[in-house]
Amino acid sequence: MNDTMSVELTDQQREILLKGLRYVRSSVMLEIHEPSPERERQRAEKLEQINALVQQLTGSVRPSPARVR
Repeated sequence: MNDTMSVELTDQQREILLKGLRYVRSSVMLEIHEPSPERERQRAEKLEQINALVQQLTGSVRPSPARVR
């Protein structure tokens, strides 16, 4: 998926999106499932995608969250 879209956001709209991404990240981190290497890989990929979006919105680099085991 290489399609990109440029959108102009107000500071308030950006904060709303960042708040939503925090909820999504928490949801992914707290998701309950049978442990397996494949599920952990999928979780890590989702978290990386969320972090990339946060970085785009904030213009900063954030550390990756600790892996949950």
